[in-house]
Amino acid sequence: MVTASLVKELREKTGAGMMDCKKVLTETDGDIERAEELLREKGIAKATKKSGRIAAEGLVDAYVTEDSKIGAVVEVNSETDFVARNEEFKTFVADIAKQVVEKNPKDMEELMAQKFITDESKTVQEALVGKIATIGENLNIRRFVRFETEGLIEKYIHGDGKIAVLVNMKNGTKEIAKDVCMQIAAAKPEFVKREDVPQERVDKEMEILKAQAMNEGKPAEIAEKMVQGRIGKFYGEICLLEQEFVKNPDMKISKLLQENNSEVIEFARFEKGEGIEKKEENFAEEVMNQLK
Repeated sequence: MVTASLVKELREKTGAGMMDCKKVLTETDGDIERAEELLREKGIAKATKKSGRIAAEGLVDAYVTEDSKIGAVVEVNSETDFVARNEEFKTFVADIAKQVVEKNPKDMEELMAQKFITDESKTVQEALVGKIATIGENLNIRRFVRFETEGLIEKYIHGDGKIAVLVNMKNGTKEIAKDVCMQIAAAKPEFVKREDVPQERVDKEMEILKAQAMNEGKPAEIAEKMVQGRIGKFYGEICLLEQEFVKNPDMKISKLLQENNSEVIEFARFEKGEGIEKKEENFAEEVMNQLK
């Protein structure tokens, strides 16, 4: 009889997932020692021990359906850049992007619980644990974005999976959509248009600009006028439509879209490892620590 307390005990001993613990306990008729051995044999206990290690390398990737109506962009992290070049890892990341497109999970929790599209005998979580065991590093499916449209979805991958962009456009051509993707990859906008920028973000920027002008010795009324002039540069940095087109700096993206009767509805830009605090370690010290 496999009880909840038995599952809890095995989980605490090995750090393996609840479903993995329940499965091996069922297989071993509740023999906890044999169940622990079985987890080790399957590589699950070993894989779980790796889960505490920082994974800040890896890949970003995107998948778009043939009709360009549904697309997804994902980030899957590994501990080292070496693993990011591993073909098995690359295939796994591509499969996760396709999974998000085809199965439409509402969040990460639902994604991890779904049946894996390339092997429905496993969940995505179980497939991930399996990859950790075989590849030998901590791996983490970090985030995803999925778009569905009546218009056109295009993707762009830069630097062998360092940056991935997904754009959802109305009345666009694939050529224009690709140009917009490359613009987003290069210029890092945060919003489509200035109306999308939260008011508190604008207010904060105007405070900073006013303080800068006052520090230059300008009177308050002059500083106020300078702020109005300089805030345009702020929008030009963070809003796609206000940016200069990288292929033709004499033209703004808004003009490019207008001339092609096109509109950007939304976009996503993922950069590998952004926002993850990497642990700096001396390699010699790391080897000595392992030897100890």
